[in-house]
Amino acid sequence: MAPCRRRTSSTELLSLRSTGSLQAGTLSRLNMRILRGVILQDSRNFIKVWSKTSKSSIAYENGKIYFENYQNCYSCVHSQPQVLYKLPKRSKLEKIEDALLCQSPLDRALTSPSDHKPSLLVLTANNFLYRLSAETGEELQRVYLSPHHKFRYLGWDVSQEIFYVKSIQNKATSLARQAGITQDTLMHLAIFHVFPLQIVGIMEISKKVFGNGVTDVVLSQGVLAVSYSSKSVKLYSFEHIVNKYMTKKFALGQKSSLHGGKTVGEAPLGIPVNIHFSDCPPVLFEVSCSDNSVQIGGYPWHYIYTPPHKYHKGTHHICSLVDSVLATNGIQDMKCCSLETDWISFHPDDSGRIIHVGPSTINVLKILTELNSGLPSEVVEDFSISTHRNNNAASQVSVTSSGRTVKRRFDLLDDDPEHETFRMVEYEDELDLLAVVVTEGEGEGRAEVRLHDNKSGKLLRKLHLVEPWDETFRHELFFDKDTIVHIEQKNNNFCCHVYKLQATRK
Repeated sequence: MAPCRRRTSSTELLSLRSTGSLQAGTLSRLNMRILRGVILQDSRNFIKVWSKTSKSSIAYENGKIYFENYQNCYSCVHSQPQVLYKLPKRSKLEKIEDALLCQSPLDRALTSPSDHKPSLLVLTANNFLYRLSAETGEELQRVYLSPHHKFRYLGWDVSQEIFYVKSIQNKATSLARQAGITQDTLMHLAIFHVFPLQIVGIMEISKKVFGNGVTDVVLSQGVLAVSYSSKSVKLYSFEHIVNKYMTKKFALGQKSSLHGGKTVGEAPLGIPVNIHFSDCPPVLFEVSCSDNSVQIGGYPWHYIYTPPHKYHKGTHHICSLVDSVLATNGIQDMKCCSLETDWISFHPDDSGRIIHVGPSTINVLKILTELNSGLPSEVVEDFSISTHRNNNAASQVSVTSSGRTVKRRFDLLDDDPEHETFRMVEYEDELDLLAVVVTEGEGEGRAEVRLHDNKSGKLLRKLHLVEPWDETFRHELFFDKDTIVHIEQKNNNFCCHVYKLQATRK
């Protein structure tokens, strides 16, 4: 018989911490276990403590709420959100186009003390990239990108600790099209290491190199993913591209002898293009897919896609990345009839599982593989969560106030407001909980957040949102330890509602 594990109380943990008997990682995990237990207690509840409206979009990230296009920042650490900082007003030329929150690693020392603190990377309309303190808004670093290319978007490649800045797409003018002149350059991509902030390179994405049908590119998991108008995606090794096609290494603040001694990363030079393609890199992987959407993950590596054929619409195919063999039970189809389509992705908990969400069902799947067996992998259900619905045929019949019986001539959609419907799923990684938003009721219906155990799917707690949930508008919900943030858009207005964990009043 296995020995029982002794439970450690909060008082004992605090005592151990004061004597230095616990390592930081161990203490953090135990603290989160305690917090999870507190959240699931009946004596605690999430109470709405704050609301704020805005004419511009609202963003939430890691305990901070951003208003007025990242100009104003509120902290959610306290019992009610409080102003953390307000940036000076910017002109249209300095408008913030995009932003990323950057958290430094804890496992190594960095040269500058500011590199160890969280920062906000912002891209402005005049092609400047700023690194701001996430706590004060203070400018820590400024990089001028280019006088020639208009950069607009930021994106992460978290696994490689790099991010990229993507320019707008170059489109030929109507006069050029009439003259038969084609635009070869699609866009430019600037790639940076983030710890510390340093340039890797800038590359041109051209039709001459990647083909006439190229429509978009992203960096993810160390590969350059290129989308094509032919509904296909090709993957190229970013490491190979840097090693083969980089003509010169640059460092921010370096004087460039090739450009008259001008400084790299400062106006007027910016950062010169230093990755030049002499030919097309070798293709690592290619797949034809609907909406140019393919996801890679799992253990061992698999990919999820929908073939670009009408009869495959609504299905999701799970295949081995090694040989593209379809897994047993690898075609997932919820056969739902709804306005909002179901969605599928690899689980964000890095377990290699797959989460498939529809209007009435959430399936968490796992991939089973026998190594060196020669057999295809198999997709099996780990657990499933379902809504409570009355599927009785009598529900198609209603009685009016005058006593007349009326029978529907049509079936309701799977996500009809009359049905209890799954709207979104949020994973809280530190508490290992799934927060599932469920709505019911036409028009301004009501919503509740159901907390499920991430390992088993067991329902642990139900939390009710106070404000009505109108499904005709856009919603976002964030579950972050002791805080729930609900952001909704109603016509041209945005509203942010904040709930905090509190003791329930008797």
